[in-house]
Amino acid sequence: MVPHPHEPSFRSRRMTTKPAYRRVLLKVSGEALMGGRDYGLDTATCRRIAEDVRGVVDLGVEVCLVIGGGNIFRGVSGAAAGMDRAQADYMGMLATVMNALALQDALEKIHVPTRVQTAIHMAQIAEPYIPLRAVRHIEKGRVVVFAAGIGTPYFSTDTTAAQRALEIGAQAILKGTKVDGVYTADPHVDPTAERFESIEYLDVLREGYSVMDATAISLCMENGLPIIVFDFRQEGNIRKAVSGEPIGTLVHGGAR
Repeated sequence: MVPHPHEPSFRSRRMTTKPAYRRVLLKVSGEALMGGRDYGLDTATCRRIAEDVRGVVDLGVEVCLVIGGGNIFRGVSGAAAGMDRAQADYMGMLATVMNALALQDALEKIHVPTRVQTAIHMAQIAEPYIPLRAVRHIEKGRVVVFAAGIGTPYFSTDTTAAQRALEIGAQAILKGTKVDGVYTADPHVDPTAERFESIEYLDVLREGYSVMDATAISLCMENGLPIIVFDFRQEGNIRKAVSGEPIGTLVHGGAR
């Protein structure tokens, strides 16, 4: 894409602040793209997320994303309605591709070079997922959005996020949610719920706290990959997370 004549180049936009992480994977649910809608995509929300991602890119951080598809279709709910689970999950994967293309459009419009890679072959609209190619894009300053899960049913986008983060050498997963961290209970339901500033993987698994699914947590635990859970709806929070500011909840292995 040719830069706008009044838009600084990608390289010149970078700032001198040293971030806490060199390369991160941002995991955002499909529901996050709905904004105030009941379903589908809210373009204003997509633009706001894109601006927040650019703020991270401006710090010189290498960024990739995994986005869910729950705003369009949820595999589990489809199975519960009588649909074959595998078929429903494939439909959910296609929904993540639609979300990825929407976010790519929002990022490109603010002059952030972006590539979408999919685990299901669809060459006319996105690249196939190839780890080394993804790394090369990231090293060149491009944002990479991973879509279509890992290409097989029965695996969540949380697991996809952990898998992709490990494959491309991310130093942390940033898990954007609708609450400001990990709580002992749903703070929207239980006003006495307490928030953790940090928590270990085993405690998350043992207590069943709502962070990511057990497969994703186990992958992160086995490989020492930290997870930062934070409220993505607050403008600038993604930038704060990569800058190392105390925000949300850090999920880790105990060796701080």
